[in-house]
Amino acid sequence: MKKDLLSIKDLSREEVFSLFEDARELKAHPEAHRRDLPGKVLAMIFEKPSLRTRVTFETGIYQLGGIGIYLAPQDIQLGKRETVEDVARNLSRWVNGIMIRTFGQENVEKMAREASVPVINALTDLYHPCQILADLFTLWERGHDLEKFTLAYVGDGNNIAHSLIWGSARTGLNLRIATPPGYEPRKDIVEEARAQGARVEIFHDPVKAVEGADAVYTDVWASMGQEAEREKRIKIFRPFQVNMELFSKAKPQAYFMHCLPAHRGEEVTDDVIDHPRSIVLDQAENRLHIQKAIMRRLMR
Repeated sequence: MKKDLLSIKDLSREEVFSLFEDARELKAHPEAHRRDLPGKVLAMIFEKPSLRTRVTFETGIYQLGGIGIYLAPQDIQLGKRETVEDVARNLSRWVNGIMIRTFGQENVEKMAREASVPVINALTDLYHPCQILADLFTLWERGHDLEKFTLAYVGDGNNIAHSLIWGSARTGLNLRIATPPGYEPRKDIVEEARAQGARVEIFHDPVKAVEGADAVYTDVWASMGQEAEREKRIKIFRPFQVNMELFSKAKPQAYFMHCLPAHRGEEVTDDVIDHPRSIVLDQAENRLHIQKAIMRRLMR
């Protein structure tokens, strides 16, 4: 692997599936790996609030024998109190790895360029690689051949959609994305990923995307930083709500997926997210295991 993980694009197919193998081992035998990263320190930079990201990274580094240091938005104020480059150079003198959850992808890229230690993208407005690696691992560990699996993503063409596109390029997943007109994933990302093997179809009709799918995935309609657009987006995205009527168009044994947190009653209804075929908590748990695999691979 490269020094850093900024996007699934950074990984080869072989590296993705190798991480899955590692995550399965770490999940099955956590006690055997308590000394995999003894004394290693992970700086955890948060520009956005978090439940899953903070708990899974902090728990994960602890379970591997290291320690995480939580850095809240007011602690650093990236680009205001101090430049991203200076933060990277300073942290590199003290810690063994940097995890960053921020707004602009450029902040992660600057951090990686200037840091001499590994940098992990824990979320930007453009990509969410750890989440999608956890999601694809969740399907893989259930025995699914991802090249024969169709996932329908319904909602905003956001960081989840972009990372799913690169996940398709690396695993062979058949991906269908349904968005309202004007909210499609970035065209350049779609085209570049397709050139590298991504199997991606873009729809404006959620029913066509979901019909016969093996899983239906959605995300919030207004991400952090888009609060001013919330009311407008609710009206535009309403026909893209994953309710039982839409979910029933997928295969009878299809899964429901969501990266969480969910806005119940907006992008998904209670009867879908709480359905027996909902695997949202498995996805959330597997953030811990795949991130442990990533940290062990980069920080050893």
